[in-house]
Amino acid sequence: MKTTGLHHITAVTKDLQTNIDFYQQVLGQRLVKTTVNFDDPGAYHLYYGDYTGDPGTAMTFFGWLNTVPGKVGSGETQAVAYSIPQHSVSYWNAHLKQMGFSPARVESRFGQDVIPFDDPEGMHMELVAEENLPAVEAWPVSPVPEEHELHGFYGVSLWLDEIESTTRILSEILGYQQVGQEGNRYRFRVPGDAPGKVVDLVHKPNSGRGVFGASSIHHIAFRTSSGEHQQEIQQQVRKIGIHATQVIDRQYFRSVYFRTPGGVLFEIATDQPGFTVNESASELGSQLVLPPWYETRRDEIEAHLPPIRRSLPQEENA
Repeated sequence: MKTTGLHHITAVTKDLQTNIDFYQQVLGQRLVKTTVNFDDPGAYHLYYGDYTGDPGTAMTFFGWLNTVPGKVGSGETQAVAYSIPQHSVSYWNAHLKQMGFSPARVESRFGQDVIPFDDPEGMHMELVAEENLPAVEAWPVSPVPEEHELHGFYGVSLWLDEIESTTRILSEILGYQQVGQEGNRYRFRVPGDAPGKVVDLVHKPNSGRGVFGASSIHHIAFRTSSGEHQQEIQQQVRKIGIHATQVIDRQYFRSVYFRTPGGVLFEIATDQPGFTVNESASELGSQLVLPPWYETRRDEIEAHLPPIRRSLPQEENA
């Protein structure tokens, strides 16, 4: 058994409130968890997604306020793509412009319409139009009408000096199959219609390293259904000579990390237990939730975190 697509994607922001406002008010994603970076409790870790942050919908950010602006280079995730309904292309073009963004001209890629644009800090994003998308759990007070809402991730694009080593990992360990090529873009896909099914490898030899900072994507996580399956992947990665971490408890999922030879940090994350393990579905994201091992330091941690406004006005009264 292989992975079934992307679980979550984690990036960096230095402007928390702008980040919250963009993902809620522009993209219509719910803030489903307000917590801290478990390895750096002086920084927020914010999670956005559908109503309950199901795997394949969760975009997350470390709030590193003193970091430099990021710049994409080789060995990084270059773009995050969300799925939208085919009939929503015109809506999203108009909506982005109305909200002050400048989407590029709609592109055709592998026969699909793609709207490229950047988030407020410069992270490259894309909306990919698809027919017959599986339903996601809608956020009732989303400012984006339900008929046009995002349907989780479509996939990611990785910029790489060489693609052979990452191709091997995707195809032999993670269950992706190469399904197409356009120029220097090689498309890999997992079977099924779950969110986050596509990984594009963009061959950019001698393109140089980027600058890690705000707007940079820290890692991408792939879904696994169980801890046993996760450990099988961990062992397969180690067998080809790549260091994979021990299983790490992230409270909402269990994680194993490894860095590909191409430079991108991959994570294997379990679907369970999910974000409702310590908050009810209706309360998700509404307050700062700390893991048990930091609760004794709550006053200290809260004193060092900047104030943020978490909810949309209409959610407060919902």
